[in-house]
Amino acid sequence: MYHYTDHDIARMYHEPAKRSMLVSHQDERGPFARDRARVLHSAALRSLADKTQVVSPKEGDTPRTRLTHSLEVAQIARGIGAGLGLDPNLCEMAGLTHDIGHPPYGHNGEHALNELAVHCGGFEGNAQTLRILTRLEPKVLDERDHSYGLNLTRAALDAACKYPVTKTNPDGTTNRKYSCYDEDRQILEWVRDGHTDGRAAMEAQVMDFADDIAYSVHDVEDGIISGRIHLNALWDQEALESLGASGETAFGVSADRLVDAGGRLRNLQVVAAAAEFDGSLRGRRNLKAMTSELVGRYVGAIIEETIAHPNNQAGEGGDMSAEHGVNPSHARLGRIHGDLIVPDQVLTEVTLLKSLAVLYVMNTPERKERQRNQRERVAMVFEYLTAGAPGALDPMFQLWWEQAEDAAARERVVIDQIASMTESRLARVAQA
Repeated sequence: MYHYTDHDIARMYHEPAKRSMLVSHQDERGPFARDRARVLHSAALRSLADKTQVVSPKEGDTPRTRLTHSLEVAQIARGIGAGLGLDPNLCEMAGLTHDIGHPPYGHNGEHALNELAVHCGGFEGNAQTLRILTRLEPKVLDERDHSYGLNLTRAALDAACKYPVTKTNPDGTTNRKYSCYDEDRQILEWVRDGHTDGRAAMEAQVMDFADDIAYSVHDVEDGIISGRIHLNALWDQEALESLGASGETAFGVSADRLVDAGGRLRNLQVVAAAAEFDGSLRGRRNLKAMTSELVGRYVGAIIEETIAHPNNQAGEGGDMSAEHGVNPSHARLGRIHGDLIVPDQVLTEVTLLKSLAVLYVMNTPERKERQRNQRERVAMVFEYLTAGAPGALDPMFQLWWEQAEDAAARERVVIDQIASMTESRLARVAQA
């Protein structure tokens, strides 16, 4: 396993020892197991149970929510991480956090809040994740009531940063995707201390593609069960070409490569069996067999390709060698060292499966009308809280509103509260 240093396991705030123990007991968990537990027990993670993944939690019998999706991403990330010699708890924790900053209504809510947050610099779900982990989640306070959020280790926060940049660069240009708001820049600088380039941490790279695997395989499973997606499109050349074109537009992978990926998928026995889905016991078993085999197909290929890649061979980095009792072929991979290598065959198949959800679930007229109503609801709540602040805010957010130095900071507090809401609560506030 990769050798994580004292620098990696440092926390921003030194916490006092627990004082209510019945017996003298030494916590034998490692720092990353504690990080994982803190995220697992957080209110922010629980709230994802009432936040949309692909379809709303209220649609269908057992659709995936942001929470169940996050649990699946965490499990896949743990498997990839273990295969690469990374700390499994750290990779699993990264998977649990990857959507924790998402507001009600998923990406649609994200777009709505970004349009509303005009004075405080916009809204980005990835940046909100870091803000939750380091400030908004009520876990660790100092004696002056300054919040450190969950007070995770440096490596844990680094693993949660998919896009480790602020919105605004030093030269004044801006990034479309970023993991840190400009006002939280000092936090990101602490997290990224030790990096010599702009690459995401190795564990964050694992989390990122674990998300793609879960999205492509499990969300397509939801679409098939709900009747929105039919795998027979893989055998229909016209439908497959339309799917390829949709994927090229949405994800930037050439349509020809996606069509070839469709040909490979339809030649897999588990895919052919799942294409006959009829809702029966056998049909559901075949569908589950397909999702299981595809996840294993992609995870195994990524692990093998990443370990074999010349850039990831043991070399520089003296603290990652056999003297620490680790396999030299894995010792190079971890935190600031290594690149996750995704074989083209995996990338194109995963992208094609993601394209199924885009074409048959996300781009329907009914969904677009529902999204318009959702954005209006978010705007109504924003106007209500802004007009009624601080009294209309929750007590926790009232304190931050009163401490805010200017109108932009007060607007950020309102945005923070809306982003923390479940979809059910936001709907209740909008109707009040």
